Amino acid sequence: MGLFNNHDKVERSATLLLILSFVVVTVGGLVEIAPLFWLDNTIEKVKGMRPYTPLELAGRKIYIREGCYLCHSQMIRPFRDEVERYGHYSLAAESMYDHPFQWGSKRTGPDLARVGGRYSDKWHREHMHDPRSVVPESVMPGYPFLAKTELDYEHIADDMRTNAIVGVPYTQDMIKNAKADVVAQATGEDTEGLVKRYGQKTFGSAVPLKARDFDGNPKKITELDALIAYLQMLGTLVDFKTFKPEGENLR
Repeated sequence: MGLFNNHDKVERSATLLLILSFVVVTVGGLVEIAPLFWLDNTIEKVKGMRPYTPLELAGRKIYIREGCYLCHSQMIRPFRDEVERYGHYSLAAESMYDHPFQWGSKRTGPDLARVGGRYSDKWHREHMHDPRSVVPESVMPGYPFLAKTELDYEHIADDMRTNAIVGVPYTQDMIKNAKADVVAQATGEDTEGLVKRYGQKTFGSAVPLKARDFDGNPKKITELDALIAYLQMLGTLVDFKTFKPEGENLR
C-alpha cells in the first residue's frame, strides 16, 4: 500500500515508471499468451466451413478493392442487440480462410456477416447500381461499372496457390480447374465438377452451392457476378439451427 500512497514518486521518476510499466505489461502478456501453448487450436472445428470458390474469391478481391470493409463490418458481436438485428454471433472459424479478415473497424452500413441469402440477386444488382433505389436513406455510392466490367480471372489459379501457402486447403484439383469453376458458377452450366469440389457432400455446408447467372447478363461474366456470388455465400456455410459451441453439453 505504501507504493500506492506514494504514487507521486513513481510519476516523477521516469526510470521507476518505465520499470513498473514493463512489469505490468509482462505479467499481462504472460496471462494472455501462456495458455495458448496448451491449446491444440484456438479455432474450434465447425462443420460446413469451406474455402471460397474461385468466383467467390474473385468477388472478395473486388469487395476489398472497392473498400467495402471501410463501411461494412463482418463481425457480429455476442451482444443481444447485435444478435437480434444481424443473426448468430460470428465464429472464429468463419474467418479461418480470410487473408486478410474483413471484421472492419466501423459501421456506416449494416454488418454483412449474415447477408448471404437475405436478399435476391436482383436486389443486389439494383443496390450496386443505385443504392437509394432500394434503401432511400443510404449514403453508399453506386457501382454501376461493375455490371459493365468483364471479370478478369486469368490469374485466379495463382491467387488460390497463394492462399494455399498460408493454409487455405485448396487442392491441386481445385487450382487446376479454377477457370472452369469460375465459368460454371457464373453461368450455372456444367457444374458437376464445381459441386464435387466445393459442394455439400465435400464440406457438409448448410446450403447447396450457389451457381447461376448472378448479374442478370448471360452474355458475359462480370465483376458484378463475382461480387454478388461472394455476398450471397456470407454467413450461409454454418447451420446455426444445429450448431452447438464446444463445451456446451458440459454446462
